Amino acid sequence: MTTYVMLINWTELGVKNIRDSPARLDAARKLLSEMGGSLKEFYLTMGEYDMVVIGEASDDAVMARFALSLGMKGNVRTKTLKAFPEAAYREIIASLG
Repeated sequence: MTTYVMLINWTELGVKNIRDSPARLDAARKLLSEMGGSLKEFYLTMGEYDMVVIGEASDDAVMARFALSLGMKGNVRTKTLKAFPEAAYREIIASLG
């Protein structure tokens, strides 16, 4: 499984319906699970982003579908980063020669 970091901001609609946010999080967790992935960690954050999610998926297409599905609902905007674990990082650096 590949790890992804999602940086999330509420839209105006998402803030307007903020009390529904925990239910939306539960629905998002279920959706990613149904797509074969998993939502590993969730954080409410202060600063440039409102929330950070750590998720796993079998490939980029699964995570892209998940992010697009979230965006289609209109409550959040996402930025998704593909994350390499330390072992992969070390392998990539070692391959530089």
